[in-house]
Amino acid sequence: MPGVKGRARPGLGLRAELMDFLRFVRRPRPGRRLPGRAAGQGVLVDFLPNVRLARLAQWALLLWLANLFVFGPLAVSAAEMGGAQHRLSLMDLPWLQALIWAPIVEELTFRHALRRPAMLWWFVPLMAAIVVQGAGFASGMMAAVALLLCLAPLWSAPNARLRKGWGLSWRGRRRLLRSYPWLYHVSALAFGAVHLYNFHLHDMPATLMPLLVLPQWFTGLVLGWMRVRRGIGASMLLHALFNAGPLLIVWLILRLAPGLAA
Repeated sequence: MPGVKGRARPGLGLRAELMDFLRFVRRPRPGRRLPGRAAGQGVLVDFLPNVRLARLAQWALLLWLANLFVFGPLAVSAAEMGGAQHRLSLMDLPWLQALIWAPIVEELTFRHALRRPAMLWWFVPLMAAIVVQGAGFASGMMAAVALLLCLAPLWSAPNARLRKGWGLSWRGRRRLLRSYPWLYHVSALAFGAVHLYNFHLHDMPATLMPLLVLPQWFTGLVLGWMRVRRGIGASMLLHALFNAGPLLIVWLILRLAPGLAA
């Protein structure tokens, strides 16, 4: 398996990355990567962070602030108006699911194809089946097979027939550029929609349901940009960091101020 040969020139500042994200949301394109990407075989490097952990922490902080002061209050208001209740049990925090399962499985499901769209028709349905099953032994084995399939081009490179499911023809690339904004935004919407399962919806009106998952929708936009600009490894790590913050706060409250949690 080809190794990683080093790192590229230093990356951009946070402000420059934020502006790049805003431009990307307005006009998504699967083009250039951000500086700082490791050198080496593209498929393998794609699973590396390709960004400093401190920068990922900054992005996680931005997401927490945006959701705490903008999207979160809207979601809470919608839940109160519609009578929805969150399924999360404070006595049984889903650490493994939030920090390992969700970052790997959800990123492969909703964002891996943003850079490898030829896999859209067979890989996304496979991952969707894993998401529907939820965390477990059988679905975990399926996820491991899916990861191996992602790396298959590394050992099938000499055989063009084996690589057929991973690449696009010239005509396919032109079609992709025209439809790419749809691919990016639909992936973020689907990522948000699947998190409706986190709630007991009861008789909540359908018109209020999108408001419940505004935080996940916005987070999906950032993760999609991170996946395209940095790689799937960076989006997985950011996803894990984003999930870790709220869980850590709840855990600290349960330990230090259980009366407040009640």
